[in-house]
Amino acid sequence: LVNLTLVNMARKTAKRLGITENPEKYYLFLNPYEEYRFTKCPKCDKKTKIRKFPLVITIKPGMLFLLNKSCKFCEKCQLIIARQREVEGFMAFEFSSVNPEIVGNDYLVIGTLERKDWQGGSRGLISPQEILEKVNKLFVDTNSRRLKSELKKNS
Repeated sequence: LVNLTLVNMARKTAKRLGITENPEKYYLFLNPYEEYRFTKCPKCDKKTKIRKFPLVITIKPGMLFLLNKSCKFCEKCQLIIARQREVEGFMAFEFSSVNPEIVGNDYLVIGTLERKDWQGGSRGLISPQEILEKVNKLFVDTNSRRLKSELKKNS
């Protein structure tokens, strides 16, 4: 599971690694609730669309994972809604045979990549340092905490 304290750590890490040049393009809500599919945006109530995003994920201790994931997306709010269980499932599947000791470790979705950079990174043509330099950072949606508490009340 994601630690909310990792958000501040990620900002400090990004600053230390020099990931300050790229703009913050999107907001992210990592949806931990199986029963909520978010066919409508939780911010503006407009219908969400499905779009693929090349996500960049850091996993403790210092692993980088690239995932081209279909997510719900609100164009108006620039909000990406990724299902937490699916993200964790992809990571567990990928690392269970290659590096099983990191399965279940803390992780953080730090941003998105342009499609060409994701393809280069997936093929090993771009180094991890170059990937970190090209990351479009994500804003962690501050309303997601409020949304989580509202969803718990309604359950």
